[in-house]
Amino acid sequence: MRILLDECAPRPLKRELADYEIHTVVEMGWSGKKNGELLRLMNQKGFTILLTTDQNLRYQQNLQQTGVAVIVLVARSNRFPDLVPLIPDVRTVLNTINPGEVIEVGGS
Repeated sequence: MRILLDECAPRPLKRELADYEIHTVVEMGWSGKKNGELLRLMNQKGFTILLTTDQNLRYQQNLQQTGVAVIVLVARSNRFPDLVPLIPDVRTVLNTINPGEVIEVGGS
């Protein structure tokens, strides 16, 4: 499983998932890419999961067709302190998510 951390999410989140193969959009040189292009690049490079805070992605892209699973972090803000408490639930979802699925974590 290869995970891509979207550029709308704080990069320090990567440290919280260091036991997974995780890269940031910035590290990959994909900053500023539109969602459709980003999903195509992910597919080409073998990424299977996008970790994002973009709650509209599911309405903008046909995720079933891309074969990429998406975990959407839903918190008060996209700041690190608001997102880090969601990491235990993210770990649980990583074990069950399937290609093309979108699962929201948090927001309760």
